[in-house]
Amino acid sequence: MRLSRAVNIADLRAAARRRLPRMVFDFVDGGAEDEITRDDNEAAFRRLKFRPRVLVDVSERPQEVTVLGRRLSLPVILGPTGLMRMVDHAGELAAARAAEKFGTVSVQSSGASVSLEDVARSVTTPQWFQLYPWGDRRTIEHLIGRARDAGYAAMVVTVDVPVVGAREKDLRNGLTVPPEVSPRTGWDVLRHPRWLASLLTHPKPTYANFVGLMPDARGTSGLAAHTMGMLNPGHTWRDLEWMVERFGGPVVLKGVMTAEDARRAVETGCRAVVVSNHGGRQADSVPAAIDVLPEIADEIGGEADVLLDGGIRRGSDVVKALALGATACLIGRPWVYGLGAGGTAGVERVLEILQTEIDRTLALIGRPGVGSLDRTAIQQDVVRALTT
Repeated sequence: MRLSRAVNIADLRAAARRRLPRMVFDFVDGGAEDEITRDDNEAAFRRLKFRPRVLVDVSERPQEVTVLGRRLSLPVILGPTGLMRMVDHAGELAAARAAEKFGTVSVQSSGASVSLEDVARSVTTPQWFQLYPWGDRRTIEHLIGRARDAGYAAMVVTVDVPVVGAREKDLRNGLTVPPEVSPRTGWDVLRHPRWLASLLTHPKPTYANFVGLMPDARGTSGLAAHTMGMLNPGHTWRDLEWMVERFGGPVVLKGVMTAEDARRAVETGCRAVVVSNHGGRQADSVPAAIDVLPEIADEIGGEADVLLDGGIRRGSDVVKALALGATACLIGRPWVYGLGAGGTAGVERVLEILQTEIDRTLALIGRPGVGSLDRTAIQQDVVRALTT
């Protein structure tokens, strides 16, 4: 598929589905258990309706926002997703390069398949680093130090993974790291020769930031198992305080779904929170992220940046989130669909589509730029339902 023929994110998702083996596409696209939350993240945006104004001068519609004191040309940030070399050999490098081209930022996962140093060297503008609160403080301190030395401008601490959610599609598909050809997966892999050739001729997907840190882990699959075994369900706010102190720069807390936790994050020293349910990949049957955004924006808006992650599939979704109090939005699956459809160029196409859709939406609802958005842009009965 020519990327120019993709007119929306759904087209890129379909292209990625054709190009990738089922087990890899399901790894990207799937959610936890019955996928109720994954699906509701998108459905909740469809329930929101605009309240358009007419005869407004919308000849100029700037999209710039300021996040953590940094001016972004686009209110869309490429969120952290790990092991992206399973999707395309460019992996996480594609996110950083596309973000830089469009004047925004990417968040590099500590579970990435490209080392944080290699990502930092691939661009000239500082990116953000994402950290899981691993069980071993020495490992955490090591990763924080490397991120700081590599020039990462902010650290995003993801706190909604005390244990790994039940991603049942991955279990049924027998997904391994790296993907292996087996009686269960062999025919499906062979039906995708371009993907297989890329897998065989480029570095194997692995947890690149942990290579050499775990000498007892045997091979790539052993490293993957060892890494996931380091998740620590015993972490508390005191551990977060320590991480904030160790990094010494802006810290963002990702996985916040209540006003109480947002308030505690600010009190702990976080400069921003990400309203997120991990794309429905962790706890199932929790609310859609956009549904809890207003209560969190009401609680800490003006004190810290409030970012929204989960369910963004259209530029109009970004506009809705900003109208309800988000400073900017993170995307995960959309940029990975682009990566699967066409590598780095596919990720750039995702941002191009969203930028165009945001611009068109602003014009059609009578808003001269994202700075003019507030809750009056959304039908008020819906706003009242979310805020009462």
